[in-house]
Amino acid sequence: MIRRIASFARRFRRDETGTATIEFVIVFPGLMVLMLSGIELAFVSLNHAMLERAVDLTVRDIRLSTGAVQQHDELKTTICDRAGFIRDCNSNLKLEMIRLDPFVGVALPDEPDCTDTSEEVKPVRSFENGQSNELMVLRACAKINPVFPTTGLGKTLGDNVDGQYALTATTVFVQEPQ
Repeated sequence: MIRRIASFARRFRRDETGTATIEFVIVFPGLMVLMLSGIELAFVSLNHAMLERAVDLTVRDIRLSTGAVQQHDELKTTICDRAGFIRDCNSNLKLEMIRLDPFVGVALPDEPDCTDTSEEVKPVRSFENGQSNELMVLRACAKINPVFPTTGLGKTLGDNVDGQYALTATTVFVQEPQ
């Protein structure tokens, strides 16, 4: 009986079948996390680029359409129409426009004003339309759901209860004379 067990143990120790399976089991989860994190990063970059582009095009319209005063909801709709990849943009985007005096300066709040569905709805923090030749700051903040919320980068990005992350776009412009 002991000889059988010893013989089986010797054969088992020398047998090399299945070694690739062990290597696969060890390496595959790490590669999958790395691949899914890369896909998540691509979508974060795409969403951020589309938000930046939409804000820039909208600010260009504000600057060039002298005399037309656009309100918060109009700007939000315009930005959301131009930022095609941001899902549920109208409920996840929040804008703030601040008038700056270039000679005095105003410190912008470090944290952008973003939506948070776990909190009560807050009014717009600051949205002032500028007069002719005034320096304005427009900051847009969109909350985005990760593509893979339970894996790799998607898991670490979520900064609120709903697991969403914030993307911001800030631009400065001068209100053209009317």
